[in-house]
Amino acid sequence: MGGEAGSAAVMGSEGRVKSLGLVFEDERKSCYSSGETVAGHVLLEAAEPVTLRALRLEAHGRATAAWGPIAGTAAPAASSEVEYLNVRLSLREPPAGEGILLLQPGKHEFPFSFQLPSEPLVTSFTGKYGSIQYCVRAILERPKVPDQSVKRELQVISRIDVNTPALLTPVLKTQEKMVGCWFFTSGPVSLSAKIERKGYCNGEAIPIYAEIENCSSRLIVPKAAIFQTQTYLASGKTKTVRHMVANVRGNHIASGSTDTWNGKTLKIPPVTPSILDCCIIRVDYSLAVYILIPGAKKLMLELPLVIGTIPYNGFGSRNSSTASQFIMDMSWLTLTLPEQPEAPPNYADVVSEEEFSRHVPPYPQPPNREGESCCPMFACIQEFRFQPPPLYSEVDPHPGDIEETQPVSFIL
Repeated sequence: MGGEAGSAAVMGSEGRVKSLGLVFEDERKSCYSSGETVAGHVLLEAAEPVTLRALRLEAHGRATAAWGPIAGTAAPAASSEVEYLNVRLSLREPPAGEGILLLQPGKHEFPFSFQLPSEPLVTSFTGKYGSIQYCVRAILERPKVPDQSVKRELQVISRIDVNTPALLTPVLKTQEKMVGCWFFTSGPVSLSAKIERKGYCNGEAIPIYAEIENCSSRLIVPKAAIFQTQTYLASGKTKTVRHMVANVRGNHIASGSTDTWNGKTLKIPPVTPSILDCCIIRVDYSLAVYILIPGAKKLMLELPLVIGTIPYNGFGSRNSSTASQFIMDMSWLTLTLPEQPEAPPNYADVVSEEEFSRHVPPYPQPPNREGESCCPMFACIQEFRFQPPPLYSEVDPHPGDIEETQPVSFIL
């Protein structure tokens, strides 16, 4: 909603209007929902006697999706529109039998009030190929002078309660990928990922639980990201825009190793809530946990996510059978502590066994000595036989693995 009261200076031969403005009763109110009352005043200041035919108030809300023809093709332009709000009020009109009304010089206030429809209204939104907008407009009709108006935007938000059973249900997926091609395979990479519930709100941190097993011969990197997908439908055609809105990166995982995320957090930035009830514009979210594999396509799991507007209260009930089945399948996650802050990768994580064996000759097993404390075999190896660890750098040593994070557009 606009932060300042709308106003417009109006000139005319039938008297001069110094200003025309529109203010809401509560200017601190940032948004409205279905069933709520919108109230305020139209402010008119006349420098001299003013004649008018009527002073009207209109409130409109509609969703529009449109795009022009594609250059170099025969594809025509596409457009669709859906109306959600249409209110018309008369704030001042001449007495019956008279065509005009005379306002004396000075300041005049005309109160207005109307109720938004009780059925759910779609959240305000502006995207690449469409928008959902609501506005309130005051229109001054005067004889021999073009109509004058002042408009204020009205922000509407749909109620999405993340405490409903459907949004409290945990989400779990598992996938495995064989790395290599034909008979030159180096082994599989497996990924399991879970989030505790499907619904979250802006500003919340999503705990991510995941287990990654690297049985390939390559060094892999796990990541997680929140994606926003905008879908527009117009004239039977569809356009989709996909954005990454937040991401987090895990540690490198060496060949033959595993890694566990015990509640690694990814905070939701300020984004538009999910829009699921508009027939021409849809805004969906997903949490993707994926693995970058050098020389192969990334392994990705996408968990559906709903960004709501009524926060989690911590007392919602879950479906007991679903929860018990989930706990059984993911017991390795529920018994662990929250994850500690990340540390730089170990030397063993960035040096393969093959490279290690080239620089470290085999040593015989040290004889057992009674009465002496036992120690691991590697404690007997001279320090100078190790290769120096790699230098720490903020620059990615594998530039070919850099992921494209620019917004991507494509046509379905």
